[in-house]
Amino acid sequence: MSDSLYETLGVSKDASAEEIKKAYRRLARKYHPDINKDPEAENKFKEINGAYEILSDENKRKQYDMHGDNMFGGQNFQDFARNAEDMGDLNEILKNIFGGGFASGNFRSNGGFSSGFNGFNGGGFAEDLDINARLNIDFDFAITGGEKQINLNGQSIKIRIPAGIKDGEKLRIRGKGKKSQRSNETGDIILIVSVENSSEYKIDGDDLYKNIDIPLKTALFGGKIDVKTYKKDVSIKISENTKNGQKIRLKGYGIQNRSSKIYGDLYLTVNVILPNINELDSQARKVLEENL
Repeated sequence: MSDSLYETLGVSKDASAEEIKKAYRRLARKYHPDINKDPEAENKFKEINGAYEILSDENKRKQYDMHGDNMFGGQNFQDFARNAEDMGDLNEILKNIFGGGFASGNFRSNGGFSSGFNGFNGGGFAEDLDINARLNIDFDFAITGGEKQINLNGQSIKIRIPAGIKDGEKLRIRGKGKKSQRSNETGDIILIVSVENSSEYKIDGDDLYKNIDIPLKTALFGGKIDVKTYKKDVSIKISENTKNGQKIRLKGYGIQNRSSKIYGDLYLTVNVILPNINELDSQARKVLEENL
């Protein structure tokens, strides 16, 4: 008679309750889909969770010890778990086989896993009440910040986007998540920020980069050009003999760091605009041909 439940947790059949709990915690941390991105981790985690639900319950463990894998129709538990459509179905099947309830708070009804790895609670995973969503904002709004209205979980919520927020950062809206069916607790909404790319700017940390077009005359003889920045419009001096691709640094015209409150820099890359030779008068064309 196979003991595949014990094999799933990597413990012996005479393992103590504490040994089973330790094995479960170690394996759950290893294979939780928020931590382990291997495509097979989700199935492995389902098996581990199901095995622990049975072996951590004294009555269910006694039933299994008496009948072994015959309780799964002769299949080993790994195959039995993988044949379930999703974790909700597996929980229901195990409940029917062994009686009693099986915790499923950490699984979504669509079979996917919740994204918050909230640690352990009483030997099992804590109920996940957080709602995770993606918030798309354009590049300019990410730099300047401001208020934004979102509709989520049947709620219309006004949120404050901090200036200088980066792609991939998270915003937490407390108390707007799911409500527990077991307690008075309410989770949070966690927004993962996705910042659209800019056709004008590149970003590196708190520094911004952009190209500026300069007429050939200004590049050769110097002058001034106007540049639009996120802080204000500025007029900058162009030195004579400025080369194509040359960089100009505007100190303090980048993004404000939210921790230090110090602004990064704006780096301008010169793009010298050459005149159309066919639009020059004959005298200018002759001078260029003779002197360049």
